[in-house]
Amino acid sequence: MYKQITILGPGLLGASLAMAIKDRMPESRVVVWSRRTETRAESLLRRWCDATFDTPEDAVVDSDLVVICTPVDTIVPLLERIEKNLSVTTLVTDVGSTKNQICQAASKILAKGASFVGSHPMAGSELKGMNNAKADLFENAACILTPTTSNTSEASINLRTFWQAIGMHVTEMAPDKHDQVVAHISHLPHLLASTLCSYLANQAPAIGELSGPGLRDTTRVAAGDPDLWQQILQQNSEAILSAVEGYEVALQAFKATLKQSDSNNTKRLLQLGKQYRDGLNK
Repeated sequence: MYKQITILGPGLLGASLAMAIKDRMPESRVVVWSRRTETRAESLLRRWCDATFDTPEDAVVDSDLVVICTPVDTIVPLLERIEKNLSVTTLVTDVGSTKNQICQAASKILAKGASFVGSHPMAGSELKGMNNAKADLFENAACILTPTTSNTSEASINLRTFWQAIGMHVTEMAPDKHDQVVAHISHLPHLLASTLCSYLANQAPAIGELSGPGLRDTTRVAAGDPDLWQQILQQNSEAILSAVEGYEVALQAFKATLKQSDSNNTKRLLQLGKQYRDGLNK
């Protein structure tokens, strides 16, 4: 499908993607760039890396597909750096958790050159780094593409085919719609888990020692990298604030049933929650 694929940022997602590509598309050459010298050296020792480059500009030369797997605040600056080294036939995408700002900027930066279609593979972990990468990280997971009016249908079709080739279920939506959706299903849950952990951290120390797997399951995502999540929450703050306000209404409704000892409504709300949870990813 692609003779050469460049991955900018071989961390958890980037390295996992490289592994999946080598398993599913062994004929493709995979080259990488990382800002850290030691990461580039480590990448060369891995079976999924054919070459590394000292600069992102050099890494994208002659590549058919470029995937930016760096934190969301760095994606637009990287696009600005690599733009002049991209062929007009190159397809560029990213794996960022926010899309509207990135896609708007990409449309301007690459207006007369390579094609950019945003991607958000809904796969990952609270862990980070290539040492935690897995070849099956994307298997059977959802991937959201966010084409804009500046994209050709061919670019979207080619990118859809790529993600499907590594085992993902692909859907498409506008960048602003994407940000609204993930604010509810990804960003709000992270904020809630982090807030709960922050609250419990200020309680008696013995509380944590007495916790069981339920608390660990509920708060797993709070172990994510604070620097990465600060960027995500800031870049999608408008949609997240709207989601928080909606959640506050729901929480107040639940609170009211407890205050009023309204056991029927309490049970009804618990049943609604259970039904939604039971239906996830079926």
